[in-house]
Amino acid sequence: MKKLFLIIGAPGSGKTTDAELIAAKHENITHYSTGDMFRAEVASGSERGALIDSFVSKGNLVPIEIVIETIVTAIKNAPTPIVVIDGYPRSSEQMTELDTYLNTEKEVELVSVIEVQVSKEVACQRVLGRAADAQVVREDDNVEVFNNRMKLFTDPLAAIQAFYVNKALLKQIDGERTIEVIVDEMDAFIQSKI
Repeated sequence: MKKLFLIIGAPGSGKTTDAELIAAKHENITHYSTGDMFRAEVASGSERGALIDSFVSKGNLVPIEIVIETIVTAIKNAPTPIVVIDGYPRSSEQMTELDTYLNTEKEVELVSVIEVQVSKEVACQRVLGRAADAQVVREDDNVEVFNNRMKLFTDPLAAIQAFYVNKALLKQIDGERTIEVIVDEMDAFIQSKI
């Protein structure tokens, strides 16, 4: 039985870095981002990988069923009993589809959804600060794109929070402290659940 932790948070909340640092500390934890999973599936040369590539290469969204299958396959094939995925779910539809799938899936248990909370102001400062510090500026590191990404995160957030609170699965962590404090709290919480 694989134990699954999902980490959600605004762009610039630090969720990917938090998850990477926690996985690096423990041999029994694997960290994935959904983008990593898609790239690995495409690189594997599988039929699903070719299908994913046919959408991604044209800049289109991958259909929800393929997203769920890819995530669950990655979890099942993970080399460790504990899997942490950041940046998922991003919509009520993704949340509902994953829940439906997990209800019939006996090999994967969703243990908790961890929300790294930061204000829009802090998130914006981090993302735009990252752009100012970087030699290579990411295309998403400007105010207009940041505001769009923030809206995509915040629009479904209340529904996602309510859904996981109702299932007693939501854990909220203050993401405006030092990375060491945030990672220590998140790590201690994950360890307490396994």
